[in-house]
Amino acid sequence: MIERYTRPGMGAVWTDENRYRKWLDVELAVCEAWAKLGRIPPAALREIRDKAGFSVKRIDAIERVVKHDMIAFLTSVAEKVGPSSRYVHLGLTSYDVVDTALSLLIRESLQMVLRPLKDLHRLLKRQALRHKRTVCMGRTHGVHAEPVTFGFKVLVWYEEIGRHIARLTRAVETISVGRISGSVGTYIHLDPRVERIALRKLGLAPAKVSTQVLQRDRHAEVLSALALLASTIEKFAVEIRHLQRTEVLEVEEPFTKGQKGSSSMPHKKNPVRCERISGLARLVRANAQVGLENVALWHERDISHSSAERVVFPDSFILADFLIAEALDIIGHWTVHPKRMRANVEATRGLIFSQSVLLALTSRGLAREEAYRLVQRNSLEAWERGLDFRELVAADPDVAGLLDRAALDACFSVDPYLDKIDFIFERVFRR
Repeated sequence: MIERYTRPGMGAVWTDENRYRKWLDVELAVCEAWAKLGRIPPAALREIRDKAGFSVKRIDAIERVVKHDMIAFLTSVAEKVGPSSRYVHLGLTSYDVVDTALSLLIRESLQMVLRPLKDLHRLLKRQALRHKRTVCMGRTHGVHAEPVTFGFKVLVWYEEIGRHIARLTRAVETISVGRISGSVGTYIHLDPRVERIALRKLGLAPAKVSTQVLQRDRHAEVLSALALLASTIEKFAVEIRHLQRTEVLEVEEPFTKGQKGSSSMPHKKNPVRCERISGLARLVRANAQVGLENVALWHERDISHSSAERVVFPDSFILADFLIAEALDIIGHWTVHPKRMRANVEATRGLIFSQSVLLALTSRGLAREEAYRLVQRNSLEAWERGLDFRELVAADPDVAGLLDRAALDACFSVDPYLDKIDFIFERVFRR
């Protein structure tokens, strides 16, 4: 078991205070770059460093008048700095600051997502190993197929989360760029060295070419990676929801002391947290669509993306952070019922071994089509009359003439279904 997952919320990254702090970080990095190139006097740089600050309330008040957030921000900073503020924002356009700062915010958020995601990856490995040989029913189309193990199910999840870690790591690289290249990206009022020096201080790489904005395919990649992650976590939740159904009852999400499942039916233990995951994952996927539509801007830039990004990035990261935390707690504290799993394996009275009988008959020389006909004939009779499939095939003279009791016993054993489980686990964990 793991302790309930708690840490500072993702929401703190996306406050106005932190956004403006990142803007100021960019402005100060640019001032230092200009100072290194001799454009800003050392005394003025010291004054800017010592006095630079802002007031969110003051920015809001100014913006209500000027209707421009960057101008409102710069006015608030100038009020703090005084005369040396004439060197702040030197040669820049708004999105030199806004887009570079947005990259910092997204990178910080991705790193915050990756930490618990790696915890989830480790937890899934532990659960997969714990239930490596816990036999349960494999299902296709929701119908009993052939036996697997519960650890095998979780191993599939583990491998999938590993791919998400790789995607989000690539997304960090994709978004770890900035631009300080002026109104349309041609450095007309800037020295390209300012960009290189300032971005190095911020830990970002310069975009090799940009317009007035960083190109939005980068941002769409981030939102798409988050949407894929949310879809996988929903996949886990949907599986648990099915396995918690009364007639299945193989796994249950945590039901804590004092919890109540229904206002009218005291017996209810509903998979409400997994259902909540399904609902919230839809929002993250919808936000990815916004990111894709933001790629196509007019010419060197329009502002249609800006308002939407102020919603979709905070929401997607906050939701992803929450979904990971929920998955950690649910999978770390779920109740697994191995006996019920084994009972469900036996529920169809041997029907799940139909392929084993089919292959045994073909190994004795029977044509596949004829073997299929014999096995399906007995399978359908077992389904329709509620009979034992093994007893039916044992009594079928067309089958008994080819398969003796020992051969039939081998067909109806679970053991062969576990033969390759070690191989699969070793292949996954070998790297």
